[in-house]
Amino acid sequence: MTDAVCVLVVDDDADVRDLLDDYLSEQGYQVLLAENAATARGLLEGKSPNLVLLDVGLPGEDGLSLARHIRERLDIGIIMVSGAGETVDRIVGLEVGADDYLAKPFDPRELKARLKSVLRRYERPVGPEAATVPEAEPARRVAIGACVLDLDSHQLFDAEGGEISLTRMEFELLEVLVQRPNRPLTRDQLLNITQNRDWDPFDRSVDIRVARLRRKIEADPEKPQCIRTVRGLGYMYVPLRT
Repeated sequence: MTDAVCVLVVDDDADVRDLLDDYLSEQGYQVLLAENAATARGLLEGKSPNLVLLDVGLPGEDGLSLARHIRERLDIGIIMVSGAGETVDRIVGLEVGADDYLAKPFDPRELKARLKSVLRRYERPVGPEAATVPEAEPARRVAIGACVLDLDSHQLFDAEGGEISLTRMEFELLEVLVQRPNRPLTRDQLLNITQNRDWDPFDRSVDIRVARLRRKIEADPEKPQCIRTVRGLGYMYVPLRT
């Protein structure tokens, strides 16, 4: 397979690594293997995979710490994997920037579906397709409080022009909200519009990402003015008047 999508598997269980290596290779993926966070960090220094399958319960530095390290440095997909299946692991995993969560044991078909779903969020146009963007078209920018969101470059800037890091899913959620000002949106609507239908609307994934966005754009995240909660319904973006 030419230019195969690269997946880094980080798991301290050799049997799990071998199983995932065999399965993912058969599906056409290029696979990198790491038994702990230190090995994974070393591999990430030399190569940027498209996605990381990351076990939560690693020896030494755990998967949550490694996920935070990856998210701060690389714009790639992260799927947390845990044998515990505990809700607290899922919530914390999402809070540190993971895109999805998978509990062991899992069906290989479910893994394949989740991989494809996360990878789609990180697709970027290449070759002739990328060259079709008109150079003269002005950037679409939206003021959000003291910040500015560039809808074309997928970047968020603070009042001084410094870039504020956004995950792909955080951008998608913020884009949906700012393009529908003063309109309450349910969690279900947010999932459908962003096409992240693999999220569970009954868990806290949307709430967690809204909380992360508020910490980045609100003057006081405890008293949000831009992304407001609509009690019993969902969330609404309210442009601030200057």
